[in-house]
Amino acid sequence: MTAERSVLPSRFSGLSIKLIATIIAVILLVEIVVYLPTLANFRASWLDDRLRVGVVAARVLDAVPDVMALPRNLTDRLLTSAGAHAIVYRREGQSQLIELANPVTPDVVVTADMRQRDLMTLIVGAMDTLFAGPGRTLRIVGEGDLDESLVELLMPERPLRQDMLAYSRQIGIVSLAIAAITAVALYLLASYLFIYPVRRLTQNILAFRQAPENASLVIVPSARRDEIGIVERELAAMESDLFSMLRQRRHLADLGLAVAKINHDLRNTLTSAQLLSDQVATLDDPKVQRLAPRLVTTLDKAIGFAQSVLDYGRETSALPVLAPVPMRALIEDAAFEARLVGHPAIVFSDQVPETLVLNVDAAQMGRVFLNLLKNAREALESTPAIVAPQVSVTVVEEEESVTLSVTDNGPGLPPRARDNLFVAFQGSARAGGTGLGLAIAREITEAHGGRLVLADQPTGTRFDLIVPASLRIRT
Repeated sequence: MTAERSVLPSRFSGLSIKLIATIIAVILLVEIVVYLPTLANFRASWLDDRLRVGVVAARVLDAVPDVMALPRNLTDRLLTSAGAHAIVYRREGQSQLIELANPVTPDVVVTADMRQRDLMTLIVGAMDTLFAGPGRTLRIVGEGDLDESLVELLMPERPLRQDMLAYSRQIGIVSLAIAAITAVALYLLASYLFIYPVRRLTQNILAFRQAPENASLVIVPSARRDEIGIVERELAAMESDLFSMLRQRRHLADLGLAVAKINHDLRNTLTSAQLLSDQVATLDDPKVQRLAPRLVTTLDKAIGFAQSVLDYGRETSALPVLAPVPMRALIEDAAFEARLVGHPAIVFSDQVPETLVLNVDAAQMGRVFLNLLKNAREALESTPAIVAPQVSVTVVEEEESVTLSVTDNGPGLPPRARDNLFVAFQGSARAGGTGLGLAIAREITEAHGGRLVLADQPTGTRFDLIVPASLRIRT
């Protein structure tokens, strides 16, 4: 099942529109944060202007003797200039009032005390005025120009609210204009530096995925030295490596198919030759009896080589099916299949405790130990001069890993085998071998999250199979 192919979004439905929307939203948020103190200061200035008119009225009242009354036309001008219904001047415990000829009785009165000028109080007052209902009367209280004097104004709140709404509209228009201009400028800059390069990378990835065998689709990196330039160069290198790998694997697949067909036919031919050699071996001719064992051995090796190549070609990448496996019993079974159990000359020692249980794939891990034990047996059998040949399996349990070691006291591995130890068809330690056993064993071990390594020791050979301690099951 192939993964669904992605489609590159349009220019204004991907990062572009998200970038513009984010810039505008951030700018408007900043404008709102700035707007609240600005609106509060506007309201405070507006109220201070009305208080100044009240202070002027207070001076007029001070200038007029107590026995005289202010002319009506003068009081009306004072009240009209302040937009107030009444002005009260308080000093030294005395109050003086200037009011309209027809006094207005307010229904709802709210107080704006301009002696409290902290920012939070001003902002709360501004919001209260901005969202207030109609018909309220505002009582403005402030200090006069003389010591311990107060001036109070009673006026409708509606003019203040209208001026605040007009000011808010102006701030809103300016904010939107600033947001739009800034967003466009930042978008053009970000498009040049980020969005266009990212879209180019995305388009190339989508195109290369559809036709990875097309070398013309390998991206040509720019001369940028920043992170995007690094991504371009790394993507170009990865696509080049992938193109070469795919071409090489296609050639290997074609070659492997041909080899498999040839190998299959060759194996059938060798099998027929083996049957004939078995019949020839039964003849009483001394020459035949002397040559027949060599012929049978040669045919066995040829058939074994053909079979191992076919098995490696059929090897699948199936995931390990993990289950609790007693390792001592698994190793005993592998030793039996490797013909070590009951061997007339080689002593086999399984020193793995019965309590060691690992969460592994029994079939795959058994194949690993079968290859290792079989290699050890063949190495000892090929060197008759070894005194007391033996193969042992030991275990070392640590906090982070479990190490299972397969050791023999044979001649060790030649340098040629060490150099390509886990490379298929190149790492064989004996003449006529394919080198597939260790390659398969390493793949299985790595699929379990472990490592298969050749230990460095002066005599003999030791392979360490190291698996993470997370596979260990406590009993």
